[in-house]
Amino acid sequence: QVQLLESGGGSVQAGGSLRLSCTASGLSYYHMGWFRQAPGKEREGISCISVYGSSTYYTNSVKGRFTISRDNAKNTLYLQMNSLKPEDTAMYYCAAGVSFSSTYCRNDLGSWGQGAQVTVSS
Repeated sequence: QVQLLESGGGSVQAGGSLRLSCTASGLSYYHMGWFRQAPGKEREGISCISVYGSSTYYTNSVKGRFTISRDNAKNTLYLQMNSLKPEDTAMYYCAAGVSFSSTYCRNDLGSWGQGAQVTVSS
């Protein structure tokens, strides 16, 4: 299984920004994604990116505010989060080996990192 390590979480006020990073050996071979899970809610796929970054998916709630990107040479996946809202508060996870379309992002391999907590205060 792919071992994933997220970093970059933290606490910010509404309207602020954070950038999450995820490193994984062999990341360049996989479609990658970011997922989040808020307390009491199911984990949801919020953004996915193809192997070479040519295709992306965003769930409606983050479109226009979050940007997914990757640097295959550094085995690193990023999620730039701008205009953060209190409802973005969640544990954020990256995943390798996702599948996605224009309507969903799904973790097919089932591997998760330990997560990065993002807390947005109003």
